[in-house]
Amino acid sequence: MNSNNPKPLNIEAGGMIEYPIPLLGIIAYSGTGKTTLLTKLLPILKAAGLRIAVVKHAQHQFEIDHPHKDSYELRKSGASQMLVASRGRMALIAETDERNEPDLQSTLPHLDHHVLDLVLVEGFKHAPIQKIELH
Repeated sequence: MNSNNPKPLNIEAGGMIEYPIPLLGIIAYSGTGKTTLLTKLLPILKAAGLRIAVVKHAQHQFEIDHPHKDSYELRKSGASQMLVASRGRMALIAETDERNEPDLQSTLPHLDHHVLDLVLVEGFKHAPIQKIELH
């Protein structure tokens, strides 16, 4: 897979995203409890032996690295992608077009579905996947 330009996903005949493993969306208004539900559900799924990814849509810009950290300084100096790897953890920070909201179809190819059993999706309420709506 080319992370700079991942292959877009197809939409099945039934209108759902084609993906090699199950996708399940959790949607609700902000503050309804999506993250709370997922933080309770994830340990149960992990204890059952499932390998889970979570894809979360953020409404606003966010930073996961901070000024004066090497990764931040390298990214701010012009790196289009910054991959930070250590024992037990890896994070890819990729700069994207700020004019367009990301869609789920363009986000999923960045996951390694070969090591996953399920993808839980928080947000992306218009994505063509199965969803649970919280009230």
